[in-house]
Amino acid sequence: MTALPTTLEAARRGTATASPPTAQRDPATGADVALRVLDRCRDLVRPALEEAVGRLHPWVGEMAAYSFGWCEVGGAPAVASGGKGVRQALAVLGSEAAGAPGRAGVAAAVAVELVHTFSLLHDDIMDGDADRRGRPTVWKAYGTGPAVLAGDALFALAVETLAAQPRGAQAVRTLSAALGDLVRGQADDLLFADRPWTGPERVRPDEYRAMAERKTGALLGCAAALGAVLGGAGPGTAAALDRAGRHLGVAFQIVDDVLGIWGDPRVTGKPVHGDLRERKKTFPVLVALGSPLGGRVAALLETGDAPETAAALIEEAGGRSAAMTEARRHLTAVETALAGSPLATGAADDLRSLLAYLVRRDT
Repeated sequence: MTALPTTLEAARRGTATASPPTAQRDPATGADVALRVLDRCRDLVRPALEEAVGRLHPWVGEMAAYSFGWCEVGGAPAVASGGKGVRQALAVLGSEAAGAPGRAGVAAAVAVELVHTFSLLHDDIMDGDADRRGRPTVWKAYGTGPAVLAGDALFALAVETLAAQPRGAQAVRTLSAALGDLVRGQADDLLFADRPWTGPERVRPDEYRAMAERKTGALLGCAAALGAVLGGAGPGTAAALDRAGRHLGVAFQIVDDVLGIWGDPRVTGKPVHGDLRERKKTFPVLVALGSPLGGRVAALLETGDAPETAAALIEEAGGRSAAMTEARRHLTAVETALAGSPLATGAADDLRSLLAYLVRRDT
């Protein structure tokens, strides 16, 4: 899935030094609080996640452990990064926001982490990506068939984990709905690549918003909502957390799009103008294609020969400013969703600190 982006202001300037646009105003303080939250939630969830993976077939379990960064091919221990555990943290905080202890959301955190990893295994195959977090992807390390099998096993394990909980039926329904949206978003994203740059069949910005909400936002919202469900929250609280996660997902995706064109490679880890070279139909591009300069933008993108010129023209056409405005709109919607729900104070503060941090770069 999509990597989580830097701050809106950083995307506007092509750097990563600005403060987050949400609750935390001091970037150092906000990052410190969020990192402590992530560490605390990972420590809480890791034993249960290891226990769940340990129930898999040994070979499949090795591939799962490799994908989490726990081992190398063959099973030797590894110290590779398995990511920050954003979704599992959202599940734990969702439970705490409902007034329950964090451990009540551990099963939700395990299930969401399993599903997220399942989606990454399959995404890497569909996108032909050979590396993730500095190591060969599972399909490159073990083969395409084994990687598909490992992804399927993780999905089944996630459902089994939730079904065993006291509110398991409701939790499984929540997860199933999010997965349905994720698949729709992934399908739309794949189909967008084959649609023309211009004309009546071109991809519109509103289609892109819907795709981003499903592909990126659905699982973020599901994580927080699942934690709330297992924590005993009412449907209103779970729905509010789901809305917040979905809006956050759209903001993530759009800011990532801006960084994919104008971001500093030293910060993003991506080549400058990388998305233009790959001819991706990102939000700033779609806005520019719908402007009076759209024909010129399309001609440049079709050849892919002058990404610097294309980037300048997209900015002149309003693509960059429109993207930043759209991302800010969704971040405002995140705050509105959280403010409109009766969340436990301490957990709500931790949640806001984490969300503020998440508009920075995540791996």
